[in-house]
Amino acid sequence: MARVLIVGAGLTGSLCAALLKKETARPLHLVVWDKAGDSGGRMTTANSPHNPQSTVDLGAQYITRTPHYAKKHQSFYDELLVHGILKPLTSPIEGMVMKEGDCNFVAPQGVSSIIKHYLKESGGNRYIKIYILLVLFLWKILTHTPL
Repeated sequence: MARVLIVGAGLTGSLCAALLKKETARPLHLVVWDKAGDSGGRMTTANSPHNPQSTVDLGAQYITRTPHYAKKHQSFYDELLVHGILKPLTSPIEGMVMKEGDCNFVAPQGVSSIIKHYLKESGGNRYIKIYILLVLFLWKILTHTPL
């Protein structure tokens, strides 16, 4: 069985994990590590401590599909739309510049739902708050906050 470790549970790491699972025919033991307390990286959604129903996206607040990306990656947009993870953005955002052919999307459950979707699709084990240090040319892995 092939063993794969992906370091980073943001968009790139989660999508890589999902694609590896989908495209690999042989059995795969997949693990995703991240140093943060949750997955998402720059696409994190936070909940209000006073009202869990109230959320805010701390990174990307909407996703723009350009004509160039539509040609190359339409299947990704379609998958996220079918699962209700993305929906077309129907209201203007102050300061947003629209170019011809662009289409904008929002994630109703928060932008981190995209990452969570791909991690779920990967079927891999996810470990958070993992710290990796290079000490005297030897790798040391800590599973708690370093002093």
